[in-house]
Amino acid sequence: MSSDIQELRLLRLREVLRLYPVSRSSWLEGVRLGRFPKPVRLSERCVAWRYSDIKALLESLAVPTE
Repeated sequence: MSSDIQELRLLRLREVLRLYPVSRSSWLEGVRLGRFPKPVRLSERCVAWRYSDIKALLESLAVPTE
């Protein structure tokens, strides 16, 4: 998958939690409080997160090594 297409991917909650291992309730509380990215609504009962938003979150947590 090219990196441009990868950046446009949408991740369901299960995939997000594999990348950022917290409980479902902790993740949803973090979204509500603004600590984590807001989802994109796909339908009335279906949401997903932009891969680029999750990638940026993970990169912001990375500890620089020197």
